[in-house]
Amino acid sequence: MSKLLDCVEYPEDLKKLKPEDLPKLAMEIRELIVDVVSKNPGHLSSNLGVVELTIALHYCFDFKKDKIVWDVGHQAYVHKILTGRKSKFPALRQYKGLSGFPDKNESIYDPFTCGHSGNAISAALGISCADAILGCKRSIVAVVGDGAIGAGMSLEALNHSGDLKKNLLVVLNDNEMSISNTVGAFSKYFNKIRTTSLYADLKKDVHNLLNFLPVFGKPVEKTLENIVELIKGGTVPGQIFTDLGFNYFGPIDGHNFRILIETLHDIKKLEGPLLLHVVTEKGRGFEPAFQNPTQYHSSGNFEMCEGKITHVANDPKKISYTKVFGDTIVELAKADQKIVGITAAMPDGTGMVSFSKKFPDRFYDVGICEQHAVGLANGLSVGGLKPVVAIYSTFLQRAFDQVFHDICLQRNGVVFVLDRAGIVGNDGPTHNGVFDIAYLRNLPEIILMAPKDGNELKSMLNIALDSGKAVAIRYPKEDIPEEKLSSQYESFEIGKAEILREGTDGVLFAYGAMVYRCLRAAEKLSEKGVEVTVVNARFAKPLDKELILELVRNHKLIITVEDHVLMGGFGSAVLELVSDEREATGKIVRLGIPDRFIEHGPRNLMLKNLGLDENGIADKFIATLELMDISSSFTKAGKRRLTV
Repeated sequence: MSKLLDCVEYPEDLKKLKPEDLPKLAMEIRELIVDVVSKNPGHLSSNLGVVELTIALHYCFDFKKDKIVWDVGHQAYVHKILTGRKSKFPALRQYKGLSGFPDKNESIYDPFTCGHSGNAISAALGISCADAILGCKRSIVAVVGDGAIGAGMSLEALNHSGDLKKNLLVVLNDNEMSISNTVGAFSKYFNKIRTTSLYADLKKDVHNLLNFLPVFGKPVEKTLENIVELIKGGTVPGQIFTDLGFNYFGPIDGHNFRILIETLHDIKKLEGPLLLHVVTEKGRGFEPAFQNPTQYHSSGNFEMCEGKITHVANDPKKISYTKVFGDTIVELAKADQKIVGITAAMPDGTGMVSFSKKFPDRFYDVGICEQHAVGLANGLSVGGLKPVVAIYSTFLQRAFDQVFHDICLQRNGVVFVLDRAGIVGNDGPTHNGVFDIAYLRNLPEIILMAPKDGNELKSMLNIALDSGKAVAIRYPKEDIPEEKLSSQYESFEIGKAEILREGTDGVLFAYGAMVYRCLRAAEKLSEKGVEVTVVNARFAKPLDKELILELVRNHKLIITVEDHVLMGGFGSAVLELVSDEREATGKIVRLGIPDRFIEHGPRNLMLKNLGLDENGIADKFIATLELMDISSSFTKAGKRRLTV
């Protein structure tokens, strides 16, 4: 039996189908998504929930001319399948394959490359304003989740949109969740809307009544409309959007094609800012994801056999940095009731689930509101507590001003735990945490740490909490390098590095996740007769000034190594210190990430491509030594000629 999906490559093919064919198409798309994501782990639950909504949007609009902006971008798999990328979909999130997010370099149907939350309404409003100035007539649609609409930027954009009155359709995809369960007053608000049937019934009754009273004309119709508005104001929570200047519609069933298509066809003719509230189910059509949408938000590999699901198990001997942090903060919090945890809609991703269950009164999930998370930490610190803010490196960028103004300027004791620091892998450029050293180390009153392994992470968290200062600890999305964790906490002085291996031919000065890679590079160099000193920096701020100057004075080459951009990173800090001390900066060579956005692909492969694996580090050391020897020979020869 032929598949409908075989006949659909682009939206124009979709529009040739009859409405009664669309449920079958939806089923086939779900099967494709489950099959691909089972092999290439990606965002499953959210995409299964928007199948009908995405089909209906493409059925009713022409997004070659019209524009659709997805917020958050991880719900755009169906959109990709329907816009000429179906054949490439099996390579989703693979190196050189499709991005897991909208990507303007992939398709004309993606106006933006977007993987962060809260920006869609602002971007869509900007397009609408441009259209108004240039005289362009088209529909602009922003699809926003119920978690993302509570982000500060979304609320700012709603406020501005209602004031400007430009043509804009905001589709609120309400599935009662963001990544984990949606939190906050907006969550309760939407739940109230979902359970309010009086307004929908009232609209239907008034519409039917007007059909029977055509002879009374506009006066009666206007009076009845006024009555509806008065009742609506007292019964319908959606009034908040009306008060913001939006024409509000819904909530409607986001899995009913007839309702979706009829509603979209009707409201696309209207002018001004519109908000359509669509209720969907995360994980719909795939029972494991439906029953546990958080687990399958970003699923691991799994296999289906005779209707049963089998997960590809991780190596039980491997422990992630995330788990080490999660276990350690629980352990420390048992002994210190002042420790409180904060995250921004990522309790699972940051390892805070155990803490949230054991200490619910000391845990705050603020939703997708990183600025508020840091601002809240400010108050908690002033109130006498020890806040630990667990946020991905790439997402803390959104709260830079709060780190400056609310934490560093106040000299508050807040610990920032930056998960997913460095190259993250298949999530790609929007999620690579490669800028945090640069955007944090310029701020006074903050300490920057990076552990070489799990044991050092435990110790750093303990030291940071005891310091009473603002501290940021960065670590990667990977397993710790050692086989066993110690139950003990090591004590070391803030700002002091450690020498792990000594040699006379030069130094590998490594920060964080690069330390063990440098140790392995040193072993390879030793096999070639080159003996190097390997230093675990531990700190990017403050630096171990005494040790660095000693290394510069006693070695002919020092290579700094970091999984961070070179511009403003750890190597830059070392170079600045050496320059300020009027020492030989020519001995310093920096190895890190170049000045470009790094594409998606497996972390280890991307590090290899960047020359940041042990082979690349060893090769760079030897090549630099050879260049220095050649340069030295030319210099000596030149001096001899000058002497003669």
